[in-house]
Amino acid sequence: MNPAMQADVGKLVLRLALGVLVLLHGVAKLRGGLDPIEGMVTSSGLPGVLAYGALLGEVLGPLMLIAGFYGRIGAILIAINMLFAFGLAHMGQLGQLNEQGGWMLELQGMFLFTAIALALLGPGRYSVNAK
Repeated sequence: MNPAMQADVGKLVLRLALGVLVLLHGVAKLRGGLDPIEGMVTSSGLPGVLAYGALLGEVLGPLMLIAGFYGRIGAILIAINMLFAFGLAHMGQLGQLNEQGGWMLELQGMFLFTAIALALLGPGRYSVNAK
C-alpha cells in the first residue's frame, strides 16, 4: 500500500471510530431526551435552546464524519460539542486523575483532539466528498 493510500485509510479509521462512538451518545440523547443537558445549560446562565446543540455535535456531526460528507465541518461540530461538555459537565474533573493514574477526562479529551485532528486533516479519499 502506498503512503497516500495509507494516509487515506488512516483517516477513514479515525472518522469511523470517532463518528460511531460519539453517535452512540447522540442516539442516547434522542431516546432519553435533552432535559439533563438543558438543565446544565440553564444552570450555567445560558439559554436552554443551546441544549439542542448537543444533537448537532452528537448526531449530525458524527453522521457527516462517518460518511465523509463535509467531514471537516462534522469534526468541528464534534469539537465544539466537546468544548461545551468540558465547560458544562466536566470542569471539576479537568485536573484530576482516575484510579489507574490516567486523566479523568481521557475519553472526552480523545474525542476532542481526534475531532480537531480530523478537522485539520480532512476526511481523505474514502469519503463522499473525496477530499
